[in-house]
Amino acid sequence: MRLKDKKVIALVESEFEDLELWYPILRLQEEGATVDLVGQEANKQYIGKYGVPAQSAYAFTDINAEDYDAILVPGGWAPDKLRRYPEVLKMVQHMDEKKKPIGQICHAGWVLISANILQGKKVTSTPGIKDDMTNAGAIWSDEAVVTDGHIVSSRRPPDLPPYVKAFADVLAEQK
Repeated sequence: MRLKDKKVIALVESEFEDLELWYPILRLQEEGATVDLVGQEANKQYIGKYGVPAQSAYAFTDINAEDYDAILVPGGWAPDKLRRYPEVLKMVQHMDEKKKPIGQICHAGWVLISANILQGKKVTSTPGIKDDMTNAGAIWSDEAVVTDGHIVSSRRPPDLPPYVKAFADVLAEQK
């Protein structure tokens, strides 16, 4: 399994897009990665937009981003909440500084905007936040998946297969 020794943070907050959280987690676990659900509170059940639950294993303050190889930010309405936590922004900034994989899909781009890491980066997102992405200095493209170094971005649930494959490929290449 090519991701056997990899540890990934999967951020969670209420009203996450169910598929955009669970599909990447399950695919990465199938490839051997350890994926920890991390929310504002540990052991809290968060409910997705369509009613699928997700229980956090850790709180943002319980973990050290240095101990992880990558981070995933789901879409839905959760990113608008996640971007308000200084701990989340610090995690994303740490991953960016260390060039560790950052996965973002749909509205998750809002978190990267608030972390101020998109200047000059090639990305995609749901078209609904295209202006937000470009106003943050990103170079936006309407494609299923865009990889710019360690940042892997995608538009919406139908793009999940190529998005998660690209994210796993970038993660597998990490030393």
